[in-house]
Amino acid sequence: RGRQARQLIWLEPGASGLAHGLSSMGKDFNTPKAIANRIKAKGLQKLRWYCQLCAKQCRDENGFKCHQMSDGHRRQMDVFGMNPNKVVGEYSEQFEEEFLTHFKRAHPFSRVLAKNVYNEYIADRHHVHMNSTCWLTLTDFVKHLGREGKCKVDETEKGWYMTLIMKDPMQEIDEEKKLKRSVAEKEEEERHQTEINIQVDRARKMARIEGAVGAGLGEALVKTDDTPIVLSLAPSGLQQEQGPGTAAPSGSNRPGLPPRPTSRPTAASAAFGEDDDEGVADPSGPGGPRGGKLGAMMRQELEAKAKRVASEAALHTGAGIQRSAAWLAPGIVVKVMSKDLQEHGYYKKKGVVERVLDRYVGEVCMLDSGDVLRVDQAQLETVIPQPGGAVLLLNGPHKGCRGTLEEIDTAKFKALVRVSDGPSKGSEVWSDYETISKLDK
Repeated sequence: RGRQARQLIWLEPGASGLAHGLSSMGKDFNTPKAIANRIKAKGLQKLRWYCQLCAKQCRDENGFKCHQMSDGHRRQMDVFGMNPNKVVGEYSEQFEEEFLTHFKRAHPFSRVLAKNVYNEYIADRHHVHMNSTCWLTLTDFVKHLGREGKCKVDETEKGWYMTLIMKDPMQEIDEEKKLKRSVAEKEEEERHQTEINIQVDRARKMARIEGAVGAGLGEALVKTDDTPIVLSLAPSGLQQEQGPGTAAPSGSNRPGLPPRPTSRPTAASAAFGEDDDEGVADPSGPGGPRGGKLGAMMRQELEAKAKRVASEAALHTGAGIQRSAAWLAPGIVVKVMSKDLQEHGYYKKKGVVERVLDRYVGEVCMLDSGDVLRVDQAQLETVIPQPGGAVLLLNGPHKGCRGTLEEIDTAKFKALVRVSDGPSKGSEVWSDYETISKLDK
């Protein structure tokens, strides 16, 4: 029928060109050359003429050169140039994953040549080619698998042999848990170290403040000789009546200076709210001369100022004034931090303090197992609940008071607590993590 159709097409007038085109197309498609070209395209070609970015295999050097000059390839190269390391890394991970998957499926327990496994892997023409990875040769890739512990490799005269290392899934899960645990412990140690550094800086600031206040008090009360310190605020006219026993003030009458007016009160007496009638005190009285009373007032003022400065510094630095070394209390939830108890399974486990012995030792009932341990407070750590949880203040001026956790400042390791009982009921205080702990329900 095909021959008859071709004859009809050729005999039809006016359609000789179209018929010749159809005949030539069929002839070219079925020629041995066309068939050979299609067969060659199905199989593997040379690796150097494959473009991994475009996933295109070229048959010869001229075709690969034309592909490199195409717009699509240039766009892919622009994307590759933005982050080449990332692209090569992704291809390397994909190549390694697919290679190990084929190795695990084809030779799970066998010792085989690496080149044989590679030849089996590249049988798929759409595989990730090695020239797009970070390994230049198959030997480098095999050495990489040996270093990573994924395969057991050994070199012989015939080449590199590989044996897949099969891991138990439970063992992999345990390794992941150990890795997460080690990371968590490292973060916790860093947090403890940061907290210790903050406390050390706080103590140094307090020491500097106390030293400055002590130096100021010492300069105000120092005496050069055994004579008593006497200050007189009376005018010059009254100073002569007191006799030679009292020291003359700096503003007294001197040769060549005019006398000071007696009706006008002195600046110091006006500042302390005293009248002129009280300017002269009886030297034989219990308070001593007028200067002794003023010195006592100055000392009281300096002491009050020193206390005020120390309290403000303690408030700004977060250090409680009333601190005690013992902080254990019954009913609080604590965490065991003794590594000696790790082999027994109590390390970093929580429990409730049932009883306190000798102020520093507590009997802790573990929450998960119900075991009762006798642990020193140095091996325990307070537990901070979620906002809204009940806490007990363990140190400072509010020690022993219950409260509710309102807010947590993770940067400063502090928590805002609303006191629910005691004299300061209803007040909000910022407390360090180690001065509060969660209350057992």
